[in-house]
Amino acid sequence: MSDSDLPVVLIVEDEPDVAETYKLWLQQEYEVRMAQNGDEGLEQLDADVDVVLLDRMMPGLSGDEVLERIRERDLGCRVAMVTAVEPDFDILEMGFDAYLSKPIRSEQLHETVDNLLDRSEYDSLLQEYYALVEKQATLEATKSSAELAESDQYDELTQRVVEMRDDLSETLGGIEDDSDFIATLRGLSDDEDN
Repeated sequence: MSDSDLPVVLIVEDEPDVAETYKLWLQQEYEVRMAQNGDEGLEQLDADVDVVLLDRMMPGLSGDEVLERIRERDLGCRVAMVTAVEPDFDILEMGFDAYLSKPIRSEQLHETVDNLLDRSEYDSLLQEYYALVEKQATLEATKSSAELAESDQYDELTQRVVEMRDDLSETLGGIEDDSDFIATLRGLSDDEDN
């Protein structure tokens, strides 16, 4: 996120009218940056960018090449390919998060950006949860039950783990304990693999 506290969306689109339309649709809810080609898009890409809307067919660097360079930078932003190119099996090897076929509607663009931002939030929540569970497991393996029972810090950690599990349960649906959580994640992983 940027200084404005609004999520940052970078539009990389070589058709000025299309880029301007996307900007008009999004500018009320997001800080919008625009680039007319791949090189310019890469110049504007930094850690503040949350979502990139990337045209696949552009003069100079193609959207495919820009996407590859974005992933090499490992900035953690989400990328939606927004293109008139009909998807083929080559997309299986590409690292995008969403694929929109032109023409698109305002609602479709908003929904996609919102979903990508939610996924980013979920990813960071999941990473924080894993870190806390790891700390909890480490303490439980090295401290006695009495030491754990006396520690306010351990109690706070345990409460935070429960709160985060509940938050993730709402996101994933119906997780009661860590074994359910792991089973749900494995199920999601299996779904993504199929």
